[in-house]
Amino acid sequence: MADKTPTPADSVAPAASASPPAAPEELTTAPGYQVRRLQQAYLAAWVRAVDRTLTGPQFAVLTTVRAYPGSDQSSLASAVALDTSTMADLAQRLDKRGLLERRTASTDGRRKLLYLTAEGERALAAAETRVRELDERLLDKYDPADRERLLRELTSLADQWEQLGA
Repeated sequence: MADKTPTPADSVAPAASASPPAAPEELTTAPGYQVRRLQQAYLAAWVRAVDRTLTGPQFAVLTTVRAYPGSDQSSLASAVALDTSTMADLAQRLDKRGLLERRTASTDGRRKLLYLTAEGERALAAAETRVRELDERLLDKYDPADRERLLRELTSLADQWEQLGA
């Protein structure tokens, strides 16, 4: 009679030709899991369609600094959905790349005021068309009314979830 004791080979993952397991229902019915999937898919699409070095958060910062030049980085952090320490790091990296200029406020040496450089303007302009094209591709299956509804729902959900995390 053969020994029925499991061997290490019995616990080895299936061959690469086998399809990967599907996510369990506990995950697929969880909103956070679906949001994570969307974020991962968006990041992959961004890298392919927009820019390999300018990230979405960096694009958001540059866009917001263009809209509010001379604002301090702490104030701008909430506008771009970043915590203040992440914003400080991101602004410093954009400054080192020559896309942003950080100036110390004359009234408070701890405050950093942000301004786009000419290079930042060029980088932002170059990325904007590709960002809008990506947005269009992401929403192309929706008619204009459905797009507006979807964006309202996403905004409402983001607002609600931010309150839960506060």
